[in-house]
Amino acid sequence: MHTMLKMTAAALAIVAANTGSTFAADLSGDFKIFLDTSNPAPRATMEKMIGDFQTLHPDLKIETTVIDREAYKTQIRNFLTANAPDVATWYAANRMRPYVEAGLFEDVSDLWAEPAIADNLASTKGAMTIDGKQWGVPYTYYQWGVYYRKDIFDELGLSEPTNWEEEKANCQKIIDSGRKCYTIGSKFLWTAGGWFDYMNMRTNGFDFHMDLLTGQASWESDEVRKTFANWRELIDMGAFIDNHASYSWQEALPFMVKGDATAYLMGNFAVAPLRDAGLTDDQLDFYQFVEINPDVELAEDAPTDTFHIPSNATNKEAAREFLRYVASADVQTWINDGKNLGQLPVNAQSSVDKDKFLEQGFEMLSTNSPGGVAQFFDRDAPAEMAKVAMEGLQEFMVKPDNLDKILSRLERARGRIYKN
Repeated sequence: MHTMLKMTAAALAIVAANTGSTFAADLSGDFKIFLDTSNPAPRATMEKMIGDFQTLHPDLKIETTVIDREAYKTQIRNFLTANAPDVATWYAANRMRPYVEAGLFEDVSDLWAEPAIADNLASTKGAMTIDGKQWGVPYTYYQWGVYYRKDIFDELGLSEPTNWEEEKANCQKIIDSGRKCYTIGSKFLWTAGGWFDYMNMRTNGFDFHMDLLTGQASWESDEVRKTFANWRELIDMGAFIDNHASYSWQEALPFMVKGDATAYLMGNFAVAPLRDAGLTDDQLDFYQFVEINPDVELAEDAPTDTFHIPSNATNKEAAREFLRYVASADVQTWINDGKNLGQLPVNAQSSVDKDKFLEQGFEMLSTNSPGGVAQFFDRDAPAEMAKVAMEGLQEFMVKPDNLDKILSRLERARGRIYKN
């Protein structure tokens, strides 16, 4: 797609007012953008956003290339090396590490020193930082947390828990009522990864969790064993649905819809199918995963999509201005609203749709996650380690007595994978 727009000064003023951007006509030259937002709604959103940026900078010759998301993953190293665009989409944290370490992404720490970004995108600074420098800007993320049946909580006289003891006390009352506390489908492993993320971050904190997933901490450490000991308390109670390893995450939804289980630790994408299955917002609610260790700050899983400047870009001045634009409050409000991406803006000055789950998620991530934002187990760990580890996490949920063998296996994998 080639976007070339010419507009009147009045129209430019309207766009600038609506986006909160300052019109700067001095940007010129060719400007190439590569996107992996190939599904129809995200593609249309990105193309409209780029069109608005073009309107603000009419002397730029913008060329946008949209690549299927799976194909993009296999092509990114080649195009960053051989024929780099000026801006490219990707993901935060460990998923950007290979390209940072290969020298293929530009250091944009100068942008993160600007108050508009430093003050308003602070929740994701850790996820954008490698070796003390920042390598891109986020444009969207979504919350994880506990979605639960408020009507069943009300029936049992339960309130939202805030700490581990309250969580377990609630769970026991739920079990006593003949229900399971949590539904989960661990057939495809990553849902067990989500549980480990929260158990480990709440037990040992964000920094230790990142050290573990980047190979700097041992799977056989006392800290990791404490995480599994906490997790096992729920397993031994019978908190999870039976035979969860035979279900996908979608196949586990009916247990919550029918009231056989009362809660689901999941990303916000679970809300739509729960509503489609007939649960109303009066029946469904959300709370932040509870505190386990009061000595560690609360950190959250919030997978984050990002824009980067390739090191081999040719128009880095325009690329930096584009990253400022994408990071701005009004642009993030617009691209993330329900008609577009339907997710959460990262900019703390943005606003969200009048949807109670988006509002709760935005509040949680913007103001009540001082410990940092993780990207999710299989984004924060290298792919090979993630696969081996999540197999072990699923096995633990089914056969917790195998813990020593599992941890020994994961520690051997750590020695092999990170060395390579």
